[in-house]
Amino acid sequence: MLAEDSTLLREGLVRLLAEEGHDVAAAVGDGGALLAAVAGGPPDVVVVDVRMPPTHTDEGLRAALEIRRRWPGVGVLVLSQYVEKRYATELITADTEGVGYLLKDRVAQVDEFLDALDRVGSGGAAFDPEVVRQLLVRSTHVDPLSRLTPRERDVLGHMAQGHTNASVAAHLHISQSAVEKHVNAIFDKLDLSHAAGYSRRVLAVLRYLGS
Repeated sequence: MLAEDSTLLREGLVRLLAEEGHDVAAAVGDGGALLAAVAGGPPDVVVVDVRMPPTHTDEGLRAALEIRRRWPGVGVLVLSQYVEKRYATELITADTEGVGYLLKDRVAQVDEFLDALDRVGSGGAAFDPEVVRQLLVRSTHVDPLSRLTPRERDVLGHMAQGHTNASVAAHLHISQSAVEKHVNAIFDKLDLSHAAGYSRRVLAVLRYLGS
């Protein structure tokens, strides 16, 4: 299901998803209509804009959070024109699986958008690299990342985008065992508890950094 107030973008997404074999059960222009559509039969995934009528502030985000609360099995992929740290942090720390946050510019990268949609739909995570970069930015006197090596920072950045260890290894051209060692070092240095499941691990990192 899609919720996007721009008719042009909404219809473009409907056509794109249909061409890729997805069944678009509903395409609406505001958060209230999205909640009503989901209530009529929860889909696998909703794609929702953060800012929609009537106030164009956070209607889409509030609808996304409500969907996560009432239908936790529904994946939520949020689209935003800009990196809105408060909204991003609130969404990705509200639950542990099936969540994504992309900038609208990323939709133009069709393969990346479809990959993110598939990851969210399968219970994984998908965060725009620019969203991750801005969420990870901290001032030096409170930066918990200062203890990480440059390579560990690279691994963390890819983890936070929702990549598995195998995918991180492929992107950084290193072995999967090396990635696993870096991941363990990251958790040790950030004093994070070990969590089973990569999406929970990603969100544990982001929750720590956003606290």
